[in-house]
Amino acid sequence: MRVSELYFRYRRNDPWVLTEVALDLAPGSVIEVAGPNGTGKSTLLRLLAGLLQPTKGTISGRPALVGYAPERFPAAQPFTVAGYLRHMAAVRGLAPEVIEEWTARLRMDHLLGQRLPDLSKGSAHKVGLAQALFCSPGLLILDEPFAGLDQATRAEVALAVERLAADGGIVVASDHQGDLRGLPGVIRYEVRESRVWRREVEEAAEPLVTVSVRLPLSRAGLLTARLRAEGHEPLLDQDPALNQDPSFNPSSAQDHSLSPDHSLSREPLLGQEAE
Repeated sequence: MRVSELYFRYRRNDPWVLTEVALDLAPGSVIEVAGPNGTGKSTLLRLLAGLLQPTKGTISGRPALVGYAPERFPAAQPFTVAGYLRHMAAVRGLAPEVIEEWTARLRMDHLLGQRLPDLSKGSAHKVGLAQALFCSPGLLILDEPFAGLDQATRAEVALAVERLAADGGIVVASDHQGDLRGLPGVIRYEVRESRVWRREVEEAAEPLVTVSVRLPLSRAGLLTARLRAEGHEPLLDQDPALNQDPSFNPSSAQDHSLSPDHSLSREPLLGQEAE
């Protein structure tokens, strides 16, 4: 699928929302679309899905079957959840059994009898995901698919994305939560200043390191300043017995240096800082 020199604005005299967009979306790829709110991410997704047409430029090679889940599912429709999903399955020419599979996977069986207008935002979001996923599309467009979902359902959606890409489908999603970044080979684009820029997916942060020090209290205070200057945050073990060390001479420590017979033990802190 190829996007060539795409420009888009909503009205003739409006400012351009997107300009000079050029993308090559290969089968089996997972693309994350990032960027601040209001920069055109959702507009780009709707253009890729075929819901909007470019003002200039072309989109070619779009797969015949497209699944699209908006950030806000339009719940003001005269259906129950089950009635809506049966209708969408019939439109796609799918057997009713596919509905049961996806309502179970997305943990929404208890919603089937409810009317769409009565659903919470999170429950309506699951309906939008189900109708986009159960058709096994060649192109899957997801606008903030993980927002408001519990951890188990988020993992199920990520697994569905991974399987679809493995089968040769194309997945394009905006994802503030970052759930897609754990998948192999994710390609990241950023929408900024009406342009779409390719960006590398950030590496996970390095593990934090703490420094455990066993020194007389007065000498430990000097060491604290030195370690903080080097970018470490020491943990001082203020053992009263060590404070009686007769070998410590405060006057010899005025240069804020350490004698070579004192050692530091560096212990990794398990866990990493999240984004």
